[in-house]
Amino acid sequence: MTEAKPDLLGSFDGTGAFDEHHPPARELVDDCVHCGFCLPACPTYSLWGEEMDSPRGRIYLMKEGLEGEPMSPSLVQHVDACLGCMACVTACPSGVQYDKLVEATRQQVERRGAEHRTRGQRLLRSAIFALFPRPERLRLVRPFLALYQRTGLSRLVRPVLARLSPTLATMEAIAPPVGPRVPVPALVPAVGAKRMTVGMLLGCVQREFYPGVNAATARVLAAEGCEVVVPPDQGCCGALSVHAGREAEGLDYARALIDTFSGAGVERIVANSAGCGSTMKDYADLLADDPDYAERAVAFAARTRDISEVLAELEPVATRHPLPMTVAYHDACHLRHAQGVKAQPRAVLATIPGLVVKEIADGDMCCGSAGIYNLTNPEPARELGDRKAANVAATGAEVLVTSNPGCLLQITDALRRQGREMPTAHMVLVLDASLRGAGPEALRG
Repeated sequence: MTEAKPDLLGSFDGTGAFDEHHPPARELVDDCVHCGFCLPACPTYSLWGEEMDSPRGRIYLMKEGLEGEPMSPSLVQHVDACLGCMACVTACPSGVQYDKLVEATRQQVERRGAEHRTRGQRLLRSAIFALFPRPERLRLVRPFLALYQRTGLSRLVRPVLARLSPTLATMEAIAPPVGPRVPVPALVPAVGAKRMTVGMLLGCVQREFYPGVNAATARVLAAEGCEVVVPPDQGCCGALSVHAGREAEGLDYARALIDTFSGAGVERIVANSAGCGSTMKDYADLLADDPDYAERAVAFAARTRDISEVLAELEPVATRHPLPMTVAYHDACHLRHAQGVKAQPRAVLATIPGLVVKEIADGDMCCGSAGIYNLTNPEPARELGDRKAANVAATGAEVLVTSNPGCLLQITDALRRQGREMPTAHMVLVLDASLRGAGPEALRG
């Protein structure tokens, strides 16, 4: 008897890998002509040279699933191994929407294939999502992490963790130094004539472990004539959950954030974290089936911008003081590939007198952070981080600059492993130092 298979119109009988709720779209799968342009752009293919760990290989597995093959350990393994960096989307000459395909497939894996992960892997994912999208819980971790760092226990603990658990070792190694919290007022008035009213996302990890970035973002926007609205009760944007296939959770976060900014009267909603901005710009697609939020999601996504986009859009009015130093700029994947924002950060940095910006070799290759990837796949993430750190060091720059907290954590750790104590900084901190006349010392510390 011939095995029943889903037809191309999406009629599913439950025998294939996918259910009927947003499976990877067959028409998008068929866009892939298997030309191979994605191969050199793909981090996992560059590591292992394995066809099924390339975008076209994963698309082939999706096609098999649509044609009746069951959800298998192989499909789960190869989809889990994908960083979701979307470099293949930039590289593809056929316009294959791999981002939509892998996101849909990850949702299916979460619903139908989680049993193919080990119990340890399932527990790890549960722990990650119980903590990292919850800023109020991250806040509770801060004093314990600060105490751990002050006592110097890392010298004793780190070698033990390296033997016991690569994931715990990675989590310990990438943890940033805990500094004082820097609250951002709910309303920051524009300096001089008001040119725009913007809302600002605080983020989760950014809010609790890089609070100076949010404070600098508000200062820079205000200096350029923006009134900055910062709803204090805002939560997670849902990026980590959405990118990992946790659809219901991610959409709940998205709805809550839309509610938070409703009625704020802002012309733009500014994100200073690449992964957050990428997901927020996708709210229209993510909530298209929700009759209560579909239209609101379209309006929200249309107003969302990365901080560099807003600054590039505004003609600079604030005085830039010279910042005589050399920096290397790293493109965060969800800024360059997912959002297509490449020129704007460089244009913003180019307005700073005396600043020299160096490009990084293989700059479009992921650093290995990729949301939760360096925790769920620590070994390949470390190898990619080491490659990135070597290329960063080869620029001879004094500071590494990027626009995503995950990249900052990952590359800082990789540089440290190589014995290179190069400072790292968010792009907005560089502009803020110039506007304040703080000098290079503000970034080298």
